[in-house]
Amino acid sequence: MSHSVEQLVVQLKALADPARLRIVMLCAQGECSVSELTRVLGLSQPRVSQHLKQLCAVDLLEGFRDGHFVYYRLKAGGRQAALRRRLLALIPADDAGFAEDIERLRSLRDTGDAGTDDHVTGSRSLHRALVELTVAAPVGDLVDIGSGHGRILKLLASRARRAVGVDIDPDARRFARAELLLAGLPNCTLRQGDMYRLPLGDNEFDTAILDDVLFEAERPRHAIAEAVRILRPGGRLFLLATTRPREFHDHAAQLASWCADSGLRLAPARPIPAMQPEWLLAVATKYDAATAAA
Repeated sequence: MSHSVEQLVVQLKALADPARLRIVMLCAQGECSVSELTRVLGLSQPRVSQHLKQLCAVDLLEGFRDGHFVYYRLKAGGRQAALRRRLLALIPADDAGFAEDIERLRSLRDTGDAGTDDHVTGSRSLHRALVELTVAAPVGDLVDIGSGHGRILKLLASRARRAVGVDIDPDARRFARAELLLAGLPNCTLRQGDMYRLPLGDNEFDTAILDDVLFEAERPRHAIAEAVRILRPGGRLFLLATTRPREFHDHAAQLASWCADSGLRLAPARPIPAMQPEWLLAVATKYDAATAAA
């Protein structure tokens, strides 16, 4: 048998256990911690951990640490990605038992907090501008640096192939993880990290957002350079900053200077709303030497 067929056989054997099948369906909704899976399935933590170990061993799930917690999610990439997608498509997602599990997970995650985020929720104009930018060009793989409670991720994730939020605050990440699950956005993940040392690879993303972090930063040029590192050639960097009408032009000039130092091509910054700006939105592009040479 070929390697692909052998891999399929071991994955089918792993999914023959009902508990492991339930775990896979839960992790298809969003990344889940061991404690959450234990509570939803009504199994002991050692038993759940054993199931998770087996599912990771056959390349269906992957785990990662976020602070004091370990989360598990469907493995998205790798050589067997297409085979894995075809296999998971065979699982009947409308099964009543799976629906009950998912509802229990949603109940665990429900924060009961309908509070607002003044940096995003108060500005419909900002939302419209961001959506317009993502209609004009594909989002591809998206990272939101300084993702906070995940408001921008919720807005743009459905337009992205995958979406990653990075924030240094563990409470913000937990809140965002709950919100993204409730919003039904399984292509999102939250990662611990700061803007000066992102836990991400070089040339990994098509779109990056520096989400209202630069004018509070001690080393804004360093933060921009780190965002450039993870962008693919030709990738776009969205720069968001809260501002006031009297500050807008100074902020725009400062951003232009920082981006020039990083070798970025910066379009003119937009005041949002136009008359009495509360936000500055600018888009910079990572220079693509190969395209320019052609």
